[in-house]
Amino acid sequence: MSLTVAVLFAVLLHGRVTLASDPDPVRDFCIANTDSATNIPCKNSSDATVEDFIFSGIKSRGRFSETGLASIPVNVNSFPGLNTLGVSLVRADFEAGGVNVPHFHPRATEVAYVLEGKIYSGFVDTKNKVFAKVLEKGEVMVFPRGLVHFQMNVGDKPAAILGSFDSENPGLMKIPAAVFRMWN
Repeated sequence: MSLTVAVLFAVLLHGRVTLASDPDPVRDFCIANTDSATNIPCKNSSDATVEDFIFSGIKSRGRFSETGLASIPVNVNSFPGLNTLGVSLVRADFEAGGVNVPHFHPRATEVAYVLEGKIYSGFVDTKNKVFAKVLEKGEVMVFPRGLVHFQMNVGDKPAAILGSFDSENPGLMKIPAAVFRMWN
């Protein structure tokens, strides 16, 4: 019995509990300082204007790729007001039959909201089970972090989605580009 107590006591003394999380913000916002002449990460808050919190770059669609997809990422590189907020978005437009090839985001979960059209959308889990459905305007689908997912316009008219991420830098790995060096 005394050996058991001694071992338990030794384990308790040497074991450590570690808790980790992002620190609480110490400021209301941190607009990315895009002045390359400085190493200051945030624009002086007294110089902030309402324009620092507005991005108009997704009012219209981008240029279509050979797969019929036009995507416009909205992240801290294009919208400095997102800096340190842990969010980003993407507007994706699809021609009829257009495809967002299988891909994944290593650093973010994505929530995709269908703005218009019919999108066959799905993902594959780590047991190779496919979760897919045709989504229509107003429907939402979530793609868990790091899982391969895809979208395809199955309608005869253009379609569009707005994807949101829980990271200011979700990352993007397109499977065909990674494996076959296609569709970069």
